[in-house]
Parts: sequence; structure tokens; C-alpha cells
Amino acid sequence: MIKLCVFDFDSTLMDGETITILSSAMGKDKEVGEITARAMAGELDFYESLVRRVRLIEGLELSRALEITSNLPFIAGAKEIIAYLKSKNIKTVVFSGGFHIATDSAQKKLGFDLNFANELHHKNGILTGNVGGEMMFGDSKGKMLLRLKDFMGLSSDEVACVGDGANDLSMFKEAGTGIAFCANKILKEAATHIIDIKDLNEIKKII
Repeated sequence: MIKLCVFDFDSTLMDGETITILSSAMGKDKEVGEITARAMAGELDFYESLVRRVRLIEGLELSRALEITSNLPFIAGAKEIIAYLKSKNIKTVVFSGGFHIATDSAQKKLGFDLNFANELHHKNGILTGNVGGEMMFGDSKGKMLLRLKDFMGLSSDEVACVGDGANDLSMFKEAGTGIAFCANKILKEAATHIIDIKDLNEIKKII
């Protein structure tokens, strides 16, 4: 029986990539999007790609970033699947290689239990182009899930993960159920289940 379900955020619960949406305010969305695509396909080291992308939004006003991230679009079924899992007493957690300014806002709207992400550094109300936090590396999600499993006393068979890109691979290795959601080929190959319909309600057929 599943007791914990971990979701990726960008392009899994949220419809798009937070860093690309933020960078559009700076006119850098095309450049950022290209780096993101390479990272999610496993062609570029995640840490390197994260640092390069965040540098491109240096100078963005924090107030504008907060406004953008409080109005992000969600994937169809996002609120419903969290409610469904919680009704089954399954803890819901988000691991994001993105940013707390997005996941913290989403937690209030969607109702998941906990989230781990990164912090965009800012000074005098302006983003500095620097980033730090809990999900900086390609294996961060797997390491954090291992800690959560130990803390909660769970086996891998009691854990499900939902994601779409290469930086989700490490957490899939720690879960008995790995759901590749509208995912890249590299993650589909590591998954126990594949969903190609852009509706998170499809997870109800699995869990």
C-alpha cells in the first residue's frame, strides 16, 4: 500500500517551467528554454543548467517574480489528485529543482503536505542571479527521498513518485512505483507506469 507520493513540480503539477516563465519577463525565455530542454533530457548536468538559467534572470524585481509565481497555471487534475491521495491517507510531497517562491504558493492552493525546492537570492528587492537550496543537483531528489523514507519508516514499495525529466531519475530509484507523466524518454525507461495523457487524474488508475 502506498503511504507517500512525491511529485515533481515543473511540467508535472505546474503546466510549464517556472524558470522559463520568469525569464520571459526578461526576454530570455528562448535561451532558458533551450537549456531546460537539454537538462530534462539528461544532456546537461542539472546543477550546471540551474546555475546558468538563474543567471539569466539577474535583475528581475523580486516583487515581479512573486507576482508571476503566485499565478502559475496548473496541470489538469492537480488539485483533484492531491485531494484524492490525501483521502487515502497518503502523504503528498513536492520535490522541485525550481524555487520555493513557486512551490510555497502552490502548496497553499493545491494542499500538498510538504515541499523541498531552491531559493532565488535577492538583494534590495532585486534577484542577484544566484541560487541555493535543497534541490540543486541531479541526485538531490533521490537523497531527500531516502531521508524521508528513513524518517517515516517506509519501504520503497510504500512510495510512489511522479515526474517528467532526468532529474527525477534518482527519486524513481528509491520508489516502488515510478510514474512517468508526459515524460522524456530517459525517465520513461526507468518508470513502472507511463501516463501520456495530460491529466493527473490518470494517476487514480494506478494508486
